[in-house]
Amino acid sequence: MDKNALNGMWDFMRQKYGMYLRVLDAIPADRFHDQPIADMRTPAQLVVHTSGNIVRAIAEGVASGTIEAPEASEDDAAAALASKDDVIAYARDAWARADAAIAGVGNKQLSGPVENQWGIPLNGTFAMAVLGDEFLHHRGQLYAYARACGAEPPFMWSFEDNPEGFEPGAH
Repeated sequence: MDKNALNGMWDFMRQKYGMYLRVLDAIPADRFHDQPIADMRTPAQLVVHTSGNIVRAIAEGVASGTIEAPEASEDDAAAALASKDDVIAYARDAWARADAAIAGVGNKQLSGPVENQWGIPLNGTFAMAVLGDEFLHHRGQLYAYARACGAEPPFMWSFEDNPEGFEPGAH
């Protein structure tokens, strides 16, 4: 992957993240700390994991050469998100940080090594593939959560209904 390919991939990721924000908005405000599906994270925990330790941490890691995704602190971070607005603000902040990091990534970072706590050899391109795969997996979980909480998630290809800045053609 080169910088040009990254830009296209990241633009599509931005649109998918807009769908993710819409799924979060569909979940009832009083259900973010419930465990609607046994043996899985709560919606708030999943947002901290997905937005913070996948999207933000990997994007910043590709930019800096080191992924720092402290999964041990996810429960504390999720517990600090007292309301639906807090959860969505956390997700938006994580996106803003990831987007700023990716803006500074070039071919050198994409081909260079990225240290990580998982003990797997990564370069920037492979780390971006991991980000995309992990995000897709966890966004799907949120669709299941929304349904388990009695909400109807948005149609997964309705990008034109995304929040401002996340719709097609916004960048």
